[in-house]
Amino acid sequence: MMENETKQSLKLFVVLSKASRAINEYTNQFIQKQGVNPTEFAVLELLYHKGDQPLQQIGGKILLASGSITYVVDKLEKKEYLERISCPNDRRITYAHITEKGKEFIESFFPEHEERIDRIMSALNEDEKALAIQFLKRIGKNIH
Repeated sequence: MMENETKQSLKLFVVLSKASRAINEYTNQFIQKQGVNPTEFAVLELLYHKGDQPLQQIGGKILLASGSITYVVDKLEKKEYLERISCPNDRRITYAHITEKGKEFIESFFPEHEERIDRIMSALNEDEKALAIQFLKRIGKNIH
């Protein structure tokens, strides 16, 4: 019995990995056609939906190494999609702030991005989506 469970675990891992890769490739192609890379998009999307963020915390929120954040923020600043703002109370903290140009950029294609993701996920009904979310969260929390 145990050997079969292990095989099922391995099969689930492979299927989950392939699905994740396919979804990422599909969404990343669309994002890159907009003129930004997936990491730049993730930073802009974070700022757009969550507001100003300390540079030091962005990496953890979008799963990116902190050393890369400066590079990504520099690129987005050159495109005038975001700006750095110093914290008036603590000069060690700098915030990333999305500009009007950055908001307009995101708004120009985000609805289509959402629609594309919804199309992918439409393979499941609402109840199945809720179960998938629940199961995947449980798997994520089981890592220790």
